[in-house]
Parts: sequence; structure tokens; C-alpha cells
Amino acid sequence: MIHYDVVVLGAGAAGMMAAIEAGKRGRSVLVVDHAKYAGEKIRISGGGRCNFTNIHATIDKGRDRFLSNNPRFALSALSRYTPEMFIALVQRHGISFHEKTLGQLFCDGPATQINTMLLSEMRQAGVTLVLETAVEQVSKQDTGFALQLSTSSVTCDSLVVATGGKSIPKMGATGLGYQLAAQFGLRVTDTRPALVPLTFETGALERLKELAGIATDAVVRHGKTRFAEALLFTHRGLSGPAILQISSYWREGDTIGVDLLPGRNPGALLREARQTTPRLQIQTVLANLLPKRLAQLLGDELNLPGMVGDFSDKKLDQVAGVLSDWTLKPVGSEGYRTAEVTLGGIDTRDLDAKSMAARDVPGLYFVGEVVDVTGWLGGYNFQWAWASGWAAGQVA
Repeated sequence: MIHYDVVVLGAGAAGMMAAIEAGKRGRSVLVVDHAKYAGEKIRISGGGRCNFTNIHATIDKGRDRFLSNNPRFALSALSRYTPEMFIALVQRHGISFHEKTLGQLFCDGPATQINTMLLSEMRQAGVTLVLETAVEQVSKQDTGFALQLSTSSVTCDSLVVATGGKSIPKMGATGLGYQLAAQFGLRVTDTRPALVPLTFETGALERLKELAGIATDAVVRHGKTRFAEALLFTHRGLSGPAILQISSYWREGDTIGVDLLPGRNPGALLREARQTTPRLQIQTVLANLLPKRLAQLLGDELNLPGMVGDFSDKKLDQVAGVLSDWTLKPVGSEGYRTAEVTLGGIDTRDLDAKSMAARDVPGLYFVGEVVDVTGWLGGYNFQWAWASGWAAGQVA
């Protein structure tokens, strides 16, 4: 039976980072993954360009951009491994990148460059990687752990669980991390799909089906939380960055509000139209402000016949109210099949924020998406993966 100082379960972003850092300390490290290739979610991320971090994923600006039962938990790792540190690593490997919007950094070339970089760093650190290998059993020993793998049996002093969440099961997502947490007495919070398109019931879909494929800038609201990004109508409901963002906050039974003219004053625009184009109907006025099919649907919903020049201020305010806060009620989401991340996970009360170690199980660590820390869309979850993996790698 081969012994390693550290075994890392999961060859994703957090797992590879933990392995690299542990290897740099001279630890013997084995990384195990059941997938055929390492870093599969990295490869498909960012439309194949890998949105590898966000310059705002910092202890100050990122304070409100990570969801958790304890939002402060992530700050220790984020403060010690910053976006600038990962950017420096990317630059050392000669990978060119650009800021797309809102602090999101993407590779100029394919996302596989990030995988190649991490694999190279693991080789330099002396890390052993085994793929297409399942974890069949994990047990605690007096010192460390024993693992029965599908290909061999190994023991280790430290075990780092970086198995991810439930999102995108076609990429091999499993609940192994949650099972191991339960086995060793750690609590797991409720989990649900996050950063995911929202869906509507059949009647609403029938009403909105003509809008499929339309994209428009919007501010999407849930309670006091707002996101100003693109919104996309689909055959199943709503998608686009603004919807993916709000999906982490939305719950079944809730409504969302959509400002269809962000940064503009719909009341003033409608009063101007009443003066300058009084003989137009409201659908035509709206078509000058919005995509034509969306304008037609809103006009039908408002059911205000006649020419805009004859509209009272009260009628114009009614139209303006819909434009600035169009209320919609999704019934669900597309689920883990398309969710970018999993909301919830290993309860942070049972983990040390500095090291990611299980408080009551010496030598056990949980990092990345498997933990109850979920970032906003746009590189935040990758920065959490790098930071939490780095933190565990300093001590495992």
C-alpha cells in the first residue's frame, strides 16, 4: 500500500491548486479524479475562454459577493490569495488575457491554457495525478486516512476533498464530498442549483414564447438585490447574466422585477413621445425603446388602445411602471443540468476559515465548490477555488 503525505480528491480548480501548494512544501501529493481529463469545468468555462478570476473578488469589494450562511468565512482565504496573485501566475506562463466587463478576466486564447498551466505547476511540484479512478472507500486511521481506489489502495496523512458540487452532472459531478462530510460528522447545508436559467409554467411560456432568442439590457431585481446585465428570453424561460446572477437569491414562489430601460426615465420618455409623436399607438412607441416583439407583448399586456397623444399622465405612469418594474414569477430553474455552481455545501461552522480544515477531524480539508461558499457570476467562484485550495495547501 503506497503512502502519501497528502491525497487530494478532485482534479478541478481548487484541487489542483491545493496539490500545487502542498507539493511546493515538499509534501508527497496524489491527486485522484474519476474523469478522463483534469479541469473539465475549467475547459468549458467562460464560453471556452475561462473567466479565471475577477479583480473585485477581494476582501473589501467582494465582501457582499459571496453567498454563504456565514458570508465572512471566505474572507480569510480571499485576503491571503488575491486575484493579483493568480494573475501573476497566469502572466508567468505567458497567457494573454483581457478584462471583458465588470472586472471579469478572460483568456485571449482557449481555456485549456489554464489547465496546461496548472498541470505544469503540479509536475514541477512533484504531484502525482491519476485519472479515471474512482474512490470506493475512505476510512480514518489512528494517523491519517486509508483510501480504497478502483485501481489501488493508498494511505495519507492529510486528505483534501475538492470534489465540487452537483452542478453539470454530465461533466461527472457527484455528491461524494457531501457523503464524506456526513461520514466524518460534518454538517451540510441545503444545496440547490445556482447561476442557472429560470423557467416558467406552461401558461406563461405560451405567452412569452414569441420572445425566445431576444436579448436586452436590463436590471433584474429580487428584493433589494439588483443586477444590471443582459437578459435573454429562451424557450423555457429566462437566462442571460442578469438572470443567472439573480437565480442565486431567488426562491420558489418569489417574483422578480425587471427594469427594461436601465439608466433611463421611462416616464420622461413617454411624455416626450406624447408631445412629439402623438398619433402613434403605445406598441409603436414602445418599439422605439425596446425590441419589437417585446414591445408588442407589453402593449398587449397593458391593453391601452388609442393614440399616445390622448393618454393621461395616469396612463403614462401605468406604462412607465411596467417598463421600470415588470413583474415576473418563475416556477423553477433548469436545475443542476445547466447550473454553473451549487449553492450551499459543507457547513462553514465545521471548518477553520484560515486552513479549510475540519475542526473535529485532524487532517481533513474541504475546498472549493463543495463548501458553502458561492460567488457571483464572473470569475468569483474561480477565485474562491484558487484561494481556498491555496489555503489548504499551506498546511495539509
